[in-house]
Amino acid sequence: MLCVSPVNIMKKAEPLRKLTTKTSKKTTNSSPPKPIKLKRKPIRKPSSDSQENHPVPAISSSLSLFLDKWPILTQHFFQIDALDLAPRLLGKFLRRDDVVLQITEVEAYRPDDSACHGRFGVTARTAPVFGPGGHAYVYLCYGLHMMLNVVADKEGVGAAVLIRSCAPITGLGTIQRRRGLETEKPVLLTGPGKVGQALGLSREWSNHPLYTAGGLEILDGPEPEQILVGPRVGIEYASPEHVNALWRFAVGGSSWISAPKNTLRPP
Repeated sequence: MLCVSPVNIMKKAEPLRKLTTKTSKKTTNSSPPKPIKLKRKPIRKPSSDSQENHPVPAISSSLSLFLDKWPILTQHFFQIDALDLAPRLLGKFLRRDDVVLQITEVEAYRPDDSACHGRFGVTARTAPVFGPGGHAYVYLCYGLHMMLNVVADKEGVGAAVLIRSCAPITGLGTIQRRRGLETEKPVLLTGPGKVGQALGLSREWSNHPLYTAGGLEILDGPEPEQILVGPRVGIEYASPEHVNALWRFAVGGSSWISAPKNTLRPP
C-alpha cells in the first residue's frame, strides 16, 4: 500500500540503492580459483538534518494503489475563480509517468490582474490562458524556465494558478536526473522553474487537459492542516494594488516552499 501522510508531517522515505552481488568465475587452471572480492556500497541512512528539516513523504512500490486512493480531478473542479482554486490545489498531486509531486505552493492570477498574462489579451503565447479551466498553460520564463500554470474558471476568462513549489512523492531518481541535481533537500523542487524541469515539461504541454488520464494529470489529495498567505513573487512591474495582494498560498509547516518565506503568514 502506498501511504502518504499530510504534507506538514511527511516522513522521509529511505532511498533505494542497488547492491552488487557476488558471482562465480570458471577457470581452466588446476589450482583452486582465487575468491573474487566485490565491493558493496553500504545503504546510508538519511542524516538527521535531512530527515528532520527536509521531510519527504513516505512511499511504497504500489503506484496503482496510490492512484486508486487519489483519483484524477474532474474538469469541474478547476472551473472556479483562480483566487478560489489556488488554495484548493495545495495538497493535490501532479503526475507524469512515474513522477508524482505534491503541490505545496501556488499563486493566483486573475483576469483583472496587472500581473496576469491575460492582461495582454489573446495572443499566440497567452491563448491557453483563455481556454477552459483544467488545462495546462506552460510558458518559458527568462529563456530558461518552463513554468506550469493551471488554467482556472470558464473559457474566455483568462485566469490561471502558477505552481510554485512541490514535494516529491515518487520517481525521485527521475526528478534528480531531469534536474541534474542529486539531492533530496527542498532545493530540488522549491521554485516554479524547478517544478517544470522535474516534470520534463515544454511549451508543447500548453492546452493539455489535466483532468484526463495519460500524460500530465492532477490527482486529488489531502487538504493541508494550515495554509499560509502572502504577496506574490517577482511582479514588481504590476500596480501597487496587485503587488501587495495576498494571492500567494503555501502549506503551513512544510519545508518545500520557495523563497521568500518571511512574507508568508496565516490568513
